[in-house]
Amino acid sequence: MNKNKIPITFRKRMILYNFLVIFCIAFLISIYTYSFYKKDVISNEASNSANRLHLVASRIEIAYDEIINIVQNCAGRKSLFLTSILSGYNNHSSEASNIYAANVLRDLCAISGYNEYIYKITVYEKDSLFIQAGTSYGCSHDADCIMAAPWFDELLNKNIQEYTLTLKDNPFPLNSKTIPQLLPLIRPLQYSRKDSPSDAWVCLTLSPKLFQDTLELLSSDKSILIMTNDFSPVSSMNMESFSMADIQTFLTSHPEQTGCLKVQLSDTDCIVTWERLPVSGFILCEVLPLKNISLNPNVIRTTLGLVFISSIVIGFSLSLLFTRYLTRPILRLIDHMEVISSGNFSRNPDIESNDELGIIGRQINEMSSHVSVLMESRIRDEQEKMNLEIKILQAQINPHFLYNTLDSIKWIATMQHNAGIVKVVSAFSSLLKNMAKGFNEKVTVRQELDFLDNYITIEKIRYIELFDVEISVDDPALYDACIIKLTLQPLVENSIFSGIEPSGKPGLINIHIFSRNQVLYISIRDNGVGISEENIARLLTDTSRVTQNYMSGIGLANVDRRIKLVYGQEYGLTIDSEIGIYTCVTVSLPLEINN
Repeated sequence: MNKNKIPITFRKRMILYNFLVIFCIAFLISIYTYSFYKKDVISNEASNSANRLHLVASRIEIAYDEIINIVQNCAGRKSLFLTSILSGYNNHSSEASNIYAANVLRDLCAISGYNEYIYKITVYEKDSLFIQAGTSYGCSHDADCIMAAPWFDELLNKNIQEYTLTLKDNPFPLNSKTIPQLLPLIRPLQYSRKDSPSDAWVCLTLSPKLFQDTLELLSSDKSILIMTNDFSPVSSMNMESFSMADIQTFLTSHPEQTGCLKVQLSDTDCIVTWERLPVSGFILCEVLPLKNISLNPNVIRTTLGLVFISSIVIGFSLSLLFTRYLTRPILRLIDHMEVISSGNFSRNPDIESNDELGIIGRQINEMSSHVSVLMESRIRDEQEKMNLEIKILQAQINPHFLYNTLDSIKWIATMQHNAGIVKVVSAFSSLLKNMAKGFNEKVTVRQELDFLDNYITIEKIRYIELFDVEISVDDPALYDACIIKLTLQPLVENSIFSGIEPSGKPGLINIHIFSRNQVLYISIRDNGVGISEENIARLLTDTSRVTQNYMSGIGLANVDRRIKLVYGQEYGLTIDSEIGIYTCVTVSLPLEINN
């Protein structure tokens, strides 16, 4: 583990995660704000476009109403040219009458206010009346030119309430190159007595200049088109980049009177606004390329900056409050866990609350209380167990009183010069003296063999040389190896009383001391009666005294238990035996050389 690595606390992670979430939210809000602002700008531009078209349409409708009024007056008011007509009846060639009628017609056009856009107005009644006014010079053949035009009959025979205009070729040869197309409107004279409508009519030809001048009142960067109802362009402004075929296709598929849609024209995303005039039939269309819509960069930067910064500040402040509220009980839990790790298992009510962390706190308090009780109980039980085991082992023989008594017998035997008694008492006294010093004390192998020698001396005298003991040590250094005192004596005692004595014949006990892989092994082998497999398992689990006649009364299971308590479960005794042949008990314990 890298000790130099700076730990990231839960609060820091929470703040970091919240900041990332807040940043994403602020970014999305900024994008949404930008999109909304852009959409709002486009919507405003579309609304402005509709307002502009409506303004142009209003101007055109006003002008058209005046033009229609002139035509209707000429076609329906008999009294308008009454003086000239009456004069014509008396004298058709009266120059004064024609001049008067022409002046009346000219004044009628001038009163409308659109005189400059009336290319020519002609009032014609066969053999009776022929007068003209307008911005173009006339001649005596103009009536014939009008009647010879291919569109004359079509327009003359229109319904009397139909006033739609269409763009037609200029029938007057005098200015046909300068103004190649006009907007003619023909109505028969309602007061004429002629049999055929073609013998009495009024024709007004309107110049497209009216529409061009109307468009020029608008901003010069707008793209606007004025068409007749058959999609013939009358006037336009900045429409060179767009295909007329695309516009015609779009308007054909959208017959609504007014509308505004986002479409693609000539590979350009545009907002198309249109309005149809119901009387004249004109179609007004404005094309607004989206790329030309100007978004105020200062407004965008200011708005997005305020939105983004506000979102970050508000979100980060809420994140700090949230993490502080959340991490405060966590920190209390951490502090209490540190207290528990130091060994203090007392209950802390501060970590208990009514939320999920409070539930954890209550569980920790419950756990610490249980752990405290268990540890106290375990320590008490283990201490009592060890004390009880040691007391049981030590209580099986209390050598102090015997030692003092034997010491007195020894001095009496010495005074009486009885060497045999002195030898036995000295050995037994030394044996008891070593036993009295401490049961779990560690001694060297040499000291343990000296202690064992005292015991063997006593037993040989008792059993009159019933057995012999042979000791072999592979390495002299093993004499200084450490071993728990009173380990070998119970094993030799077991070989004498459980192996050799029941056989009824002299026996041999071999003690072999050796080491392997830092483990000290001591094997005690006898040629006695042996042990069955069932008894081998029982010998290592039964800690009761094997027989009341034993000197120490310490069974093999007690020796094995002592070794495991001191060194661990991997050490202890192993027993190998064959009935009637041998028994071999091997002690294993860590190799510790006493320096």
